[in-house]
This record gives sequence, structure tokens and C-alpha cells, in this order.
Amino acid sequence: MKVNKNIQVKGKPQKWKDVRSKRCRSSVKSSDLNSSAVMVKMVKEHQASTKKKPSVKRLKNKPKTVHEKKKNFPSGFKKHEFQANGCSTSALDDEIEDLPDFTEGSESIHINGMETSEESEEVPGSRLEGEALHHCAQRGILQNRAVLVMQKNQTLCFRGKCIVTCLYGRVEVMGFTIDEGQKSYPLFSPASHCPLTLRALGHTDYIRDDRTEASNILEDYLSAASRKKLVKKVTPTSSIILLDPLDTPLTRFLSSFTHLSELFSPPVSELMSTVLDTPLNGLGVIPLASNIEGLKISRSCRDALSTVINACKGDIDGCAVILVYGVKNVGKSTFIRILINTLLNHTSNVDYLEGDLGQTEFTPPGCLCLSTVKEPLLGPPFTHQVTPDHMVYYGQSSCETDLDGYLESLKSLWRRRPQSREIPVIINTMGWVKGFGFQLLVDLIRFLPVTHVVQLSHGVSTQCSSLTPDFLRTAQGYQTHPTTQTALDEFTESHCPPKTYTHLHVQSEFEGVARQGTATHQRSNEHRELLLLGYLSQLQSDDPGPVRPLHTLTPYQVPNTAVALGVIHCEVAPSHMFYAVNASLVGLCCLAEKVTSKGGPVILSQATLCPCVGFGVLRGIDTARGLYFLLTPVDPSVLRKVNCLLLGAISLPSCILTEQPGFESEMPYVTADYSFDLTGAGKIRVFKGLMRPSLMRVK
Repeated sequence: MKVNKNIQVKGKPQKWKDVRSKRCRSSVKSSDLNSSAVMVKMVKEHQASTKKKPSVKRLKNKPKTVHEKKKNFPSGFKKHEFQANGCSTSALDDEIEDLPDFTEGSESIHINGMETSEESEEVPGSRLEGEALHHCAQRGILQNRAVLVMQKNQTLCFRGKCIVTCLYGRVEVMGFTIDEGQKSYPLFSPASHCPLTLRALGHTDYIRDDRTEASNILEDYLSAASRKKLVKKVTPTSSIILLDPLDTPLTRFLSSFTHLSELFSPPVSELMSTVLDTPLNGLGVIPLASNIEGLKISRSCRDALSTVINACKGDIDGCAVILVYGVKNVGKSTFIRILINTLLNHTSNVDYLEGDLGQTEFTPPGCLCLSTVKEPLLGPPFTHQVTPDHMVYYGQSSCETDLDGYLESLKSLWRRRPQSREIPVIINTMGWVKGFGFQLLVDLIRFLPVTHVVQLSHGVSTQCSSLTPDFLRTAQGYQTHPTTQTALDEFTESHCPPKTYTHLHVQSEFEGVARQGTATHQRSNEHRELLLLGYLSQLQSDDPGPVRPLHTLTPYQVPNTAVALGVIHCEVAPSHMFYAVNASLVGLCCLAEKVTSKGGPVILSQATLCPCVGFGVLRGIDTARGLYFLLTPVDPSVLRKVNCLLLGAISLPSCILTEQPGFESEMPYVTADYSFDLTGAGKIRVFKGLMRPSLMRVK
């Protein structure tokens, strides 16, 4: 896997430039979603007793007249590349509904040669379910695909996975708008996260011969009979989307594990709300009834998105730097994905600084990174594991054992960001907002040139103090004090932090907010396991075929004199180092100094935090030949820079070792000859409920 480098075009500003390039995706083969017979029987019996006719509310207002726009429809899918988004910014009125602040200052704007009104009427939407899906969806002629007609503001909430192409009109998912003629996008809606919702936005405000155009479009995908049925449903404000099955190395690799075979099927709590026997089910898409709300965006969330977008579009000094914080399970990651997707409707890329070690977005857990996001995030983090621009392997899912190392790592990542870049920056933080965790937030706001601070909370209380500019003047940080304006001297010369910033409060209403998931695949440790499996799936071939277990892959042979071994999270005796790192996940790091050996393995007495280019599995050690056997998806040209293998507290998922096919005798690295009855044999449990004396109030 190659490192993606940011390429700047001379003569064109990076900030809010006209984003017009089309995206294309390679074709995929069909893969039916198998549902158990028991589930189908239960759902059919329930739906037979509660069957109702759907109600579709049609629009009364007719679109305004402007000149025709030429449409280019994709004849096929090309290989997935990072390109600029080609969607129209006029979609923002449908993304953020009925927001007066967002449309202030201008009645109309010119986007891609079209004049559109920014005033939009909020129209209640309806859910596509039941019989409506049979009338609005038809299967394709030859391939395993389906075409769906949606009216404006209609929604489709579903579980599963698919590739979506907008053939006519516009649709929105997770804040990202997909226009007709744009490239196709993969959608992932697994049981581990909130189900995705597709929403039709209709077409831009000009008159078009909708029936004739729709018939010509559908001619390439449907038979004459199916085409005739769908054309009757098309209106000037309709949207037509093409759904293809999604089959990737990631999905094949995950489904090869027994406990993840139903990851993209509805969880038990949603079984009675599934809509079966529709043209979409065979594609791997299972629609959900309206009693499953899906992604719910609160009014305060829409207001915050509107404020940030307006600030980015305005004459802000430099770039917008948005820091998001809140307690655990409050929806920070969901909010950030929606914010990034909304920003990508207007700019080609967005910078992202990862500060949450436990729930990372683009890397395995235990990493701090700086990434340039060029593609919309239309699935959970494990579906978009990519190589960041810069990364530090911290080695733990929490920073409480080394707060200074955490802050210094984030500072070093920020220094690597070009100061001339004027694209927005999103900063994710941990859910640790008490005690030292809160002090770290104070330090980050003082260290970095933050322009907006977004606080997420739930219920009637805010769960932590509001980090407003007034509060920050008297707040105590971990490394900074109330009188300190900035603790980083190099920032004061060329990129001085603003004296003030905008504090936004968001009342989170996302699904599952304020509670830890208890269902299968919804716990935080399971999310971390999925992140690791998503990264390791890059070892699989892109060609369709059976999944190759990791022990069947050919590893790299690395001389033990060329790289150093180190452990980040604890002390290990040099004589036990090989036992510790064997069959473990290691960070591929680059030490500043050259590694020298006197003819044997190089062991670091004290591991330091250093740049990391990726991860690998140390699957074996040959002490006689002095070789390490390493499996990694990192490109060989990048591996030449690696001179250190760091072991952290992030361990391989147990299924990697326990589900190795092809072994009749005892599996490697796995033993049953172990007793947890011995003192100290189990995992150490740390009780964090005790309040530190320094935080106790003295009466």
C-alpha cells in the first residue's frame, strides 16, 4: 500500500475551489446476502400481522426554469482513486434543512454554471418500505443489480453493503451529496454501527423532460416491462439510483471468520423491522421499517454544521481548525464523519488530526496521525483504513501512562502539516474529559490555532465544563497555566493562535448515545478488533477468490541486524524479547539514528515514540539464521525506511490465531494448557472509580 501524497495544483487555491472532477469505481461481481431461514420466517409472520400501506407525500411546488445541464452517465466502473469531489454545492440546502444562518447574505449562488435559490422549504420525508419498494425498485436485466426511484425527501434506511450510483437527480448519505453523473460510492451499513440512510434530494431547479430522460437512462439497465413500471414513478423532483452488490477483499476477509459472518445482517433487535422479499435483498441490502429511526441529527447539530461551513466559506484568517470533544459514547466520531462529508461537498480535501487512541478513524488503535481526507466516509472506521500522511504509534488505547508523550506526539504531527495549507482541519479527541483528560483538552486548545470548539453532550447536563474562551483564561492545563497564551514558541512567529474562538454546543441525539453497546459487534473492544481486521484485510488479493489465511501468505525476511526491537508499554528483559514479539502486531517505525549491530539482534533498552509507516505481523523468528518473518501490506519502497519494530499493548484479534484452517493437530501460537486459577494468570483489572486526592474538593 502506497502512501498518498497531497498534490497541489499551481495557480489554483486549495480553499473552496470549484470541485468538478468525476469519480469512477471498478466493477464488482455479485454476492447475495444469505439470511437464515429462521429469521425469514419470524419476520414474515410479524409483517403479515402488521402490514400497512405506505404513504408517499408528493411535492406541490414545481421546479424553477433555467437552462439544461449536460449529463454524463458512467458506462462502467473504474479503479478507485482519490480525486476531488464533483458534487454541486447547491445540495447544501438539502443537507442542512431550514437554517436561517446558513442562507444569510445571498439569495442565490452560481454553482457549475447553474443559478440556484438558497431558500428551501422543509418537506417532511417518508420511509421507503413495504409495498412501496416493490413498486419503486426493479431488478436489472443481466447483472445482479437493482434500480430504485425515490421521490424528494424519501429515505431508505438499510443494513448491508452495496455500491450506489446516482443516475438521475441527487441523493445524500451521511452529509455527502451524490449527483447524477458522479462516480459510484461504496456504502457499508453493518450491525456494529447505526444503519445508514439514503435520502433523495431531487434535482436542481430547472425543467426537464423527466419521463423521456428517465426512460433513456433506464434502457441500459432494465427490461422494457420493468422500465415501463418505473418510468411511471418518475417526476421532475425524483432521483434514480443504481445499486450494485459490493464484494471487496475487506468483506470477504471479514466473512471468513465465523463470528463475523453475519456482520452486515440486521442485529437481533432489528429482525422484526426488516423488509424482506424486495428487489434489493439479493444485492446484500436489507431495508428497515420506519420504526428504526436510523441516523438522527439534532437541530443543534445542524446549527453547528451550518456555522462551521459558513466560517469556512467566509474570509477566515488562515484555515478553519475545528476541535471536537465530549464524553465517551456521545457521538463524536459520527459527528466528525458527517462534518467531513459535508465539507467534501465544497472542497477537494480535509485535514484530520487523530487524538483518540482507542477509537481511531483511519488506522489501527493506539495511533496518533495526521491524514488528508479526499473521499467521503460512508461507513464505519474499519471500512476506510488508509495510510495517513504522518503517524506515530503510541502503542496503547489510552494515554494515561504517558501524558507528556501524548501531547508531544500531537505537537510533532501538527508541525509536519504545511502552514500554507488553507483547507479545514478537524481534530478528534478522547472521551476522557475529567481530571487529567480535561487538562489535556485545555493544553490542545492553547497549543493549536483552534478557531472552533464543538462540545457534544447528552441529556440535561453537559457532563463536563464548557471550554469557552472565557473559561480557558483561568483553566489549568497539564503543561500550561492560565497565564500562558501559547506554550509553543515556534507557533508565535509564523502561525499565531487566535486570541479567541467560537464555542459550539451540540446536543447529541445519535442512536445509542450515552450508553455502551451491549449487542454483538457493538462493544468498544470489538470495534478495535474490527479496525485491526480491516487493516489486515489489505494483505488479501484484489482479485475475487477464496480468502487466504495469514499463515499461507509469503512473509518478508528481515535480518535481525537491520532493525531494532522495542516495547512501548512495559519493560521486557532482553532475554524474553523474542517471546514477547513473536506472533504479535508490531509498528513499523523509523528511528532518527542509524541502527548498528555487532552481529546479533538489536534490542532497545527504552523505546521512544517515533514516526510510523504502518503495521505488520511478526509471524516467526529464526534465531539460527538471524531472520524475522514479517507480514505487512506496506509497500516495499516504504519498508526500506523502516529500522525499528515496536511492540505495544495492541494485540492481534484472537480469531486470527484460533481460526486457522488446514491444521489437524495443535494450532501454532495457541495452547489450551493454561490455568487462569493461578494468581496473576488473568488480565489485570484496573479500577478507575477512585478519585485522585488532587481532584477532591476540600471543604
